[in-house]
Formats: sequence, C-alpha cells, structure tokens
Amino acid sequence: MIPTQDASARKKEIDEKLRQEQDTLSFIRKNLEKSDQLTKGMVSILSSFESRLMQLENSIIPVHKQTENLQRLQDNVDKTLSCMDHVISYYHVAKDTDKIIKEGPSGRLDEYLACIAKIQKAVEYFQDNNPDSPELNTVKALFEKGKELLEAEFQSLLTRYSKPVPPILILDLIGGEDELDTQEEVILDHLPETVLQDIICISGWLVEYGRNQDFMSVYFQIRSSQLDRSLKSLKEHFRKSSSSLGVLYSPAVQNKRKDTPTKKPPKRPGTIRKAQNLLKQYSQHGLDGKKGGSNLTPMEGKDDVLDIEIDSYIHCISAFVKLAQSEYQLLIEVIPEHHQKRTFDSLIQEALDNLMLEGDNIVSAARRAIMRHDYSAVLTIFPILKHLKQTKPDFDQVLQGTAASTKNKLPSLITSMETTGAKALEEFADSIKNDPDKEYNMPKDGTVHELTSNAILFLQQLLDFQETAGAMLASQETSSSASSYSSEFSRRLLSTYICKVLGNLQLNLLSKSKVYEDTALSAIFLHNNYNYTLKSLEKSELIQLVSVTQRKAETQYRELIEQQILSYQRSWIKVTEYITDQNMPVFQPGAKLKDKERQMIKDKFKGFNDGLEELCKIQKVWAIPDKDQRDAIRQAQKRMITQAYRAFLQRYTNVSFTKNPEKYHKYRPEQVEAMIERLFDTSA
Repeated sequence: MIPTQDASARKKEIDEKLRQEQDTLSFIRKNLEKSDQLTKGMVSILSSFESRLMQLENSIIPVHKQTENLQRLQDNVDKTLSCMDHVISYYHVAKDTDKIIKEGPSGRLDEYLACIAKIQKAVEYFQDNNPDSPELNTVKALFEKGKELLEAEFQSLLTRYSKPVPPILILDLIGGEDELDTQEEVILDHLPETVLQDIICISGWLVEYGRNQDFMSVYFQIRSSQLDRSLKSLKEHFRKSSSSLGVLYSPAVQNKRKDTPTKKPPKRPGTIRKAQNLLKQYSQHGLDGKKGGSNLTPMEGKDDVLDIEIDSYIHCISAFVKLAQSEYQLLIEVIPEHHQKRTFDSLIQEALDNLMLEGDNIVSAARRAIMRHDYSAVLTIFPILKHLKQTKPDFDQVLQGTAASTKNKLPSLITSMETTGAKALEEFADSIKNDPDKEYNMPKDGTVHELTSNAILFLQQLLDFQETAGAMLASQETSSSASSYSSEFSRRLLSTYICKVLGNLQLNLLSKSKVYEDTALSAIFLHNNYNYTLKSLEKSELIQLVSVTQRKAETQYRELIEQQILSYQRSWIKVTEYITDQNMPVFQPGAKLKDKERQMIKDKFKGFNDGLEELCKIQKVWAIPDKDQRDAIRQAQKRMITQAYRAFLQRYTNVSFTKNPEKYHKYRPEQVEAMIERLFDTSA
C-alpha cells in the first residue's frame, strides 16, 4: 500500500502538468485565430491585386498590338528602301566599273575580278527582272570586255614571263641523273610565283565564269614555243661550246660558279668519234704505215661535226623528257583536270615532232651512207638507239594519257633505226665477203689489209652496244624464238653475226692472197691478217662473244696461223735444197776430184748464196707487224738455215774443189743469221 504522503505529492505533480498543458493549448488556439485573421487579410489583398492587374492588362494589350503594327510597317519601309537602293545600284554598275574595266587587270587583278563580279550580278539581275532593258546590253558588253581583257592579260603574262630554259640549267637537270653525291635537286621555275598565281587565278575564273576554253590554246601555243626554243638553245650551245671550247657542257658548270648548280659535266651516252677516227686512220695507212685501200671508206672530214650532232641529239632526248615532265607539273596548276592531257598533248607536239624529224634525218643520212657502202655510218645509230631504248620508260610515263599517235612516235623511230641498223649490219657482212680482189688495193709488204682492220674495228664498236645490236638483229627475225625476245637470244644472234663476218673475212682474205704471185708473200699476208684478227679478238671481249656459238674459234685461228708459217717456211726449200746431202757423193779429205764433182760443189755454194741473197732482198721489205711473231719466225728460220749451213760447210771444209774458195764460201753462219735477222725490217 502506497504511503499517503507520496500519493499527495504525485497528485500535485500531475495537476501541475495538467495546468501547463492547458496553458499551452490556450496559447495555440489564440495563435490559430490570429493566423486565420491574417490569411483572410492576405486573400483580400490578392483578390484586390488580381482585379487591378486585369484592368491593367485590358488597357496595355491594345496599345501593344498597335505598336507592333507600326514596327512592322517601319520594317517594310526600310526593306523597301534597301531593295530600291540595291536595284538602283545595278543601274550604276556600268558607270562605277567602266573605268577600271577599260584600264585592264594589270597590277590589280583582285580589284578587277571584284568589278567583274559586280557586273556579272548586274547581268543576272537584268536577265531575271528586266530582260528588255538597255542596261542589260550595257553590262553584258562590259562583262565581255572584261573577259577579253582577262584573256589578254593571261596571254600577256605568259608571253612576258615565259622564257626558254638556259642550256646550263638543262645540262644540270639531265646531268644530275649520273651524280653519285647527294645534291639538291634541280628545280625549274618557269614563271615567277606571283605571276603564276595570277595566271592560275585568271584560268580559274575563265573556266568557272568565262565559259571559255580559248585560253588553253593560248597556253599550249606559248609554252610549246618555249619548250621548242629551250631544246634549240641547248643544241646551239653544243655547237658553240664544241667549236670554241672543245667541251660539250656549260663553262659555268666547268668553272663551278656559285650562282649556278655545281654539277659534274653530263656523262655522254655514246660517241662514234673513236671508231670513225680509227677507221679513218686505217683507211689511209696500213698497220705498218703503208697505204692500203678498201671500199669500206669511212666518212672523212665529218667526224667531229657528226659526233657533236649525235651527242647533241642524245642530250636533247633526255632534255625533252625532263622539260616535258616539268611542263606537265606547271600545266596541272593552270589547266582544269579534264583538259590537262589533251592540252599537254598539243603542247609537246612541236618539240616532239622536231626531235622525231631530226631522228628520221639521222636515219636517212645513215641509209644514204650505207647505200654508198659507208658502213661506219651505222655507228651513228647505235648510241642514239641505245639511249632511246634506255629513255623509253621515261618517255612512256611522260606521254601517258596523250593520243595514240603521239605515243607511237618514239617506237616508230626506234623501229626505223633497228631496221636500218640491221640492214647495215647485214650489208656490212656481205661487203666483207664481196670486197673485190684488186691488185693495186693489196699491201705490197703483205701487212694487215685495211679490210681486216676495218672489219675488226667495226666489230669492236659493237661491244659497247651489244644489247642494241642484238635487238637490231632480233627485230628482223621471224622465227618463234624471236617473238620471245631475251638478252640471251640477242647475245647468240650477235655472236652468230660476228662469226659470219669473221668467216666472210677469212674467205675474202684467202681469195685476196691469190693476187700475190709469190706464195710466200701470200702466206705472210694471211698470217698477218689471221694473227691480227686473233690478237684483236683476245684483247677485247669479242673472243667471249664469239665463243658463245664458236667455242673453238681461238684454236682454229692458231691452227690457221701455224699453217701459214709452215707455208712461208717452204719458200726456203729452194735455198736449203742446195746444202742438203741429197744426191751428193761422199768426198774424202785430200782426194782429187773430178771436174764434174768440183762443178757440182761449186753449183751448191753458188745456188745457196744466190738463193739466200735473193730471198733476203725480197723478204726484207715484207712486214710482220707483230713483234713476237716476227721474232719467232726469224728465230725458226735461223735455226733451220744455219744448222744445215754449218753441216754443209763442215762437209766441204777440207775438200779442194776450187783454187778460189772465198768466191764460193761468201758467208759465215753468223753472217747468214744476221741477214735473216733483217727480214721483215723495212728500216734496214
């Protein structure tokens, strides 16, 4: 049971809390009443504001609409005025631009094109809005005038600034291909950069707005003329420098001037000077200085001029390729893409035609020379043909996209040269075979015939042009093997041809040798020619080329040489027959001889002495140019003669066959050797 005191305290505590809660409740009620009053007041204010706002809106909206209409009217007025100003401006275009158009675009191209743009817009306006107005004709005429002056400016800029490329620069350009040292590439600036940009700008306008392609004809005509003039100046440079300086390249290059590219002189692709000079030399003098003769007379007095022309032509071919490449790079900046190939084709025609015509003239000159049996003329074709074939890939690349007739010009020239060259080669082989056996044409001393030296020299020149000569011969083949042309096939054809020439030469020499009445001289003649042929083959690569189809050629020539030596030695039988033991009795020393026996011994001595003197006198003026062969033949003769002579003397030393022995015993063995030693010595 809870004590009474605690219950009273607990009750008091609860009553106190109840009172506090009632006070709080009373406070909350009062605040709620105040809040209701405030809410009612706010609602009343908002209602009043809404009413006033609606009144304001009803007043402002009509004013706003009226203001908007007024603004629209103002804008329409402004636009109308602007449009009127724009339209009126078209009527003033002709007046505003007339002076600038008539003065032309020179020096102010941008301003000029801006004026033409205004005129063009005026033309379009009048065409669309007032096609019958006189103003349309005025601006049209002004536009056409402007276009004409632009075309004239295009032509004027090209004409004024297009200059032929200097020969020095061309030689540097084509000479750079042979440089081993890394140097700056030679770049041709055909036009100043500012001028080029103006030309490109005018070209673009004429294509887009001028609707005119006439400027393309102007372009190719002017640039074509400069290309042709560049090649002609190079050719003239060759003539001048060759005649005055003896060089075929620029003195500036030679002196390494700082203001020009310092290239080495261009490597000459081919020359015939050496061959023709040698042919000329041997046509005038035999191997030992004696004059000879042949119908294979080379061109005389024209060697240097012809050599310059050939070198000039070869360099012009290379120059054309380089210059054409450079022209194409310039052209693609100026001419629209779909007109580039056709314009380029027209641009290069004059220079290309002149090159081909010059090549045809060289071929024609060679043909005429060949008709005169001047077969050294074919040597002019070899370096050119070789260079043309080497340059053909670059030619084909440059001529890509041009007309078929343009592309076929170089192949046609190559074919013509191959045909002419092949004909010359065949006729040369025939001429070797058919060279007439004229007595006055034969060397009196039995030295090397001009026919031999010319033939060998001619064949040696083919070594520098083996592929070219082989291709010439292959071009005339109709067999199936020729259709599948290869370098090996070409080499075999050339080997066969050389063997044919050598065979014809051998047959002709054999025939010529019969002109000599003395069989010993005939043998010396054949020996000299065979030996010269063999030595010449061995000293050059000809022997390797011959061995492709004739492996035993060297052995065969050695056998022929040995046969002629033996044939020559037989000429001494009429001397040695007097000192042999044939038909001679044996005499005892001190024995008394019969008159018949004494006379027989005297005849032996006299026959030997006379025969020795006669042979030495005759053969002393004969020639064996090869020192080794000359010495070997002399030594063989000395051994053979003196050995028999000593035995002969020993046999009759103690035999008394005459009271005057010095009359018959004229020569000691040493004297006989000395006499034989002077054989084949024209200076003795």
